[in-house]
Amino acid sequence: MHIEEFRHYCLSFKDAHEGMPFQAFFNNSRSILVFYVAGKMFCMIDIDNFKECTIKCDPQNIVDLKEQYSSVRAPFNLSSKHWISVSFNGDLPEEQLKILIRRSYELVIANLPKKIREQLKVK
Repeated sequence: MHIEEFRHYCLSFKDAHEGMPFQAFFNNSRSILVFYVAGKMFCMIDIDNFKECTIKCDPQNIVDLKEQYSSVRAPFNLSSKHWISVSFNGDLPEEQLKILIRRSYELVIANLPKKIREQLKVK
């Protein structure tokens, strides 16, 4: 998957949007593109070094994913209890990556207050 396909997939979710919130920080953070829903992050990539993505993950699945796929590892600078980094072109199939990204989006939605979920018309 190339970067535009990846971006298009992340933005295909209801009310998903993107931003680059770290441009005022260190040089190595300026090219981080973050995908959000209701102002909450569900995925991020480095657009200058498109080799991996970081996604929210159900804590109960993280250990199994790391054991099953060498391309799944702890994220840089985020809680390893709730986030994973996935290397592209590794042993994780593209379709499984898409499932993990969708689940990340769904995890964020599920943790939003009911009022916001109702405003988004997401259950």
